[in-house]
Amino acid sequence: MPKTVSKQDALEAIRERLQKCDCCSLCKTSRNIVFGEGSSDAEIMFIGEAPGAVEDKTGRPFVGPAGRLLTDIIEKGMGLQRQDVYIANIAKCRPPGNREPSPEEIRECIGFLEEQIKVIEPAVIIALGKTAAQTLLNTDTPISELRGTFYDYHGIKVMPTYHPSYLLHNPAKKREVWEDIKKVMHYLNLPLPR
Repeated sequence: MPKTVSKQDALEAIRERLQKCDCCSLCKTSRNIVFGEGSSDAEIMFIGEAPGAVEDKTGRPFVGPAGRLLTDIIEKGMGLQRQDVYIANIAKCRPPGNREPSPEEIRECIGFLEEQIKVIEPAVIIALGKTAAQTLLNTDTPISELRGTFYDYHGIKVMPTYHPSYLLHNPAKKREVWEDIKKVMHYLNLPLPR
């Protein structure tokens, strides 16, 4: 009888393969891969674009200024702990100068994320920003038009919303993100914190 592999072991196997990846040029300019972190049983998965400078240095997703804002959304806004959700990116290595990953870089890297999603099986993916939303939904519709509506990704609900780094420069858009987050919480029957 075959031994069942735990979700954590399955994720670790993907990480080990990713460590050896040299499919695109990003591995030559980045310090660390940024695989993802959080609960392998998470109901909610946050997916961003690509690691920034602090993430590249630490090997952890969303730990710079935008990451602190995302942590506030999760902990203060949603009343969850950061370790209860799963956080990952479309690209696993930092693009030079924090530019968006190119279509070729996304094509080379997306398989790792697709495997992570299959292992975790979240109920909802929150796509943070244009690159994440457009990649997962295979569209070029602007994030301003995508946000606030649920879409389907292989049977998983996807809620596109603005990226936390965008909110740092456009704080007035935080209200719209909170409306998107409330829809996710309602869908999952999670209580809104008081």
